[in-house]
Amino acid sequence: MSPRKPNMESSIYFGADGWWHGRVTMGVKSDGGPDRRHRRARTEAEIKRKVKELERQRDQGRAPAAGRKPTVTAWMETYLTDIASLKLKPRSLDDYWSKTRNDIIPGVGKHRIDKLQPEHLERIYRAMLDAGHAPSHVVKVHRILSRALKIAHRRRIVGENVATLVDPPSIDETEANPFTKEEAKAFLEAAAKRPTFMRWVVGVGMGFRQGETLGLRWSYVDLQAELFRPEWQLQRLTWRHGCDDPHACGGRLHRFEPCPPDCTSHKGYKRGCPKPCAKTCTKHASTCPERKEGGLTFTRPKTKKSRNAVPIPPVFVPFLLDHKARQETAREAAGELWQEHDVVFSRPDGRPLDPRADYEEFKELLKEAGIDDRRLYDGSRHTAGTILNELGVDMPTIMEILRHTQISQTRRYVKGRSHLSKDAMRRMGEFFVSPPAPPSAPNPGPTETRSETTDTRAARSLRRRRIR
Repeated sequence: MSPRKPNMESSIYFGADGWWHGRVTMGVKSDGGPDRRHRRARTEAEIKRKVKELERQRDQGRAPAAGRKPTVTAWMETYLTDIASLKLKPRSLDDYWSKTRNDIIPGVGKHRIDKLQPEHLERIYRAMLDAGHAPSHVVKVHRILSRALKIAHRRRIVGENVATLVDPPSIDETEANPFTKEEAKAFLEAAAKRPTFMRWVVGVGMGFRQGETLGLRWSYVDLQAELFRPEWQLQRLTWRHGCDDPHACGGRLHRFEPCPPDCTSHKGYKRGCPKPCAKTCTKHASTCPERKEGGLTFTRPKTKKSRNAVPIPPVFVPFLLDHKARQETAREAAGELWQEHDVVFSRPDGRPLDPRADYEEFKELLKEAGIDDRRLYDGSRHTAGTILNELGVDMPTIMEILRHTQISQTRRYVKGRSHLSKDAMRRMGEFFVSPPAPPSAPNPGPTETRSETTDTRAARSLRRRRIR
């Protein structure tokens, strides 16, 4: 009888099925039973290699947890529902879900998470680029997937995060295109003809984000101390089903076939015809009778620094007082139709301004002011940071005004101007090389106070020595 093997020692044997088998004791399962893993191979050398690899993972504490591993689809749903939702802001979580549904699941969703390979990720990234997605979009998908796999690796569901082995496509950072001083004045002159004038004064003159501007409330405006406190922002969130069967709830809106080329049903859609629904579609939550967590919602800013108070320029205070008086008049005119939200910038019935309508108005004002097309961010935060820099404000102060957490982020918002660079290099050159002297005045000829002799002092001294 062979002696009993020590605890935790692996066993290798040739089975009746013609395969080599290896069994490795990894520890205990969550229910207290022994965790003994099985491997098999055609050759003895191959099974020894697999057993040694398992033993190495066990000894280093990197062995994946016992049990059948989930697919990428199942893990992403678990990650977004139970893990990411506890930390991410609602808008960010919506973006994670969107890219998971549209890109990650169709691309690699059926792979088991422990069988996912770098080549699988590189293939879907290439397919996304070929389909016309921007490199920045692909990089966002890569980061979402990498974060989910990092959590899976931390919990020992997988032995390695394969996303770290893949280089996502490089992206060129979008160059800021802020207003010049003249363009900023022209833009505000065009906005002065509209009831929303003060909204654009705050956005352009103080560098507030769109959501922060539309989410400003009078409760957080101190006109005596001349301070804005952006404690809230207004965002449009995606509706979620509150019913038990989301697929059946949106049944009447499901479309499984693509629209014909001459479709007239979606003629007014800016993004064209919507994509066909998946067979298990759970969208159309906006029509759910028990819908929740969607529509225009007040949310907290992303970082604590974003909620810092911002000084109001004193010249803006009279305009804000006038704006508040006009809002009181609108409240009296609306009567019972007024919906109180305490917002600084409201519609005639008291509701907050719609971000979509606000964006359209920005584009209209660009045309009225004769300014070429650009992003809303360029016309607000980038413009405020750049003009502050041109006025001689130092970078740490600009960082405090824009409420950035790092000064490197502020530097990306401030764009240098060519005329400032030219003036700086002129002063640099004059430091090293003295500028040429101005041309002298023409010789006026001899005057009464000038000696008429042409002898020099040395010549006169030599003549005196000869005389002696």
